[in-house]
Amino acid sequence: MPHIGAPELLIILAIVVVLFGATRLTDIGKNLGKGIKEFRRELKDEDAEKKDEATVASKASSDEKPTSTQAH
Repeated sequence: MPHIGAPELLIILAIVVVLFGATRLTDIGKNLGKGIKEFRRELKDEDAEKKDEATVASKASSDEKPTSTQAH
């Protein structure tokens, strides 16, 4: 597997700038950042929802336990 060093990265960056243009690259970066932020927010919301469901399920199972009855 080839190692990519600084000179190679600069060449790749120069090619990308030529292909897309500097203004288009800023738009791409901005949209990529928004997408990553939205993705992380959705993952965080999903984790919170799973924790809430687990809490409700554990609470429901503890409520369903039969109570001990005393013989008279």
